[in-house]
Amino acid sequence: MATFKLSIADPKAAKTYKKEVKDNEARPFIGANIGENIKGDSFGMLGYELQITGGSDYCGFPMRRGILGQRKKVTILGGIGFKGAQKGIAMRKTVCGHKIHEKISQINLKIAKAGEKPLTEIFPAEAPKQ
Repeated sequence: MATFKLSIADPKAAKTYKKEVKDNEARPFIGANIGENIKGDSFGMLGYELQITGGSDYCGFPMRRGILGQRKKVTILGGIGFKGAQKGIAMRKTVCGHKIHEKISQINLKIAKAGEKPLTEIFPAEAPKQ
């Protein structure tokens, strides 16, 4: 089954929290698209509703809205997956589609609706890395 690393952004507090979900906890994400809302009840965030904002696959290619299929080479002028050197230059880049599948490794989420418990209780503070 799938394993995803979740990066959950809290826009009000301007902080992000990390969580890893496996097997049954990861099931609600399979087949979801960028922009859809997911209920957090299945992975320990009771009452929370989270919006999928993006992600990346196991090779590091970013997900891009509007791309069908798992991975594709597209010609783009700007936006996600592209850093242009000059204005007006288009390049061919590899990006992932907007649908979540088993080969996606990281999913970016933002809180659309807060739950009963604050996030500081759900995610205990970690010691800073040195």
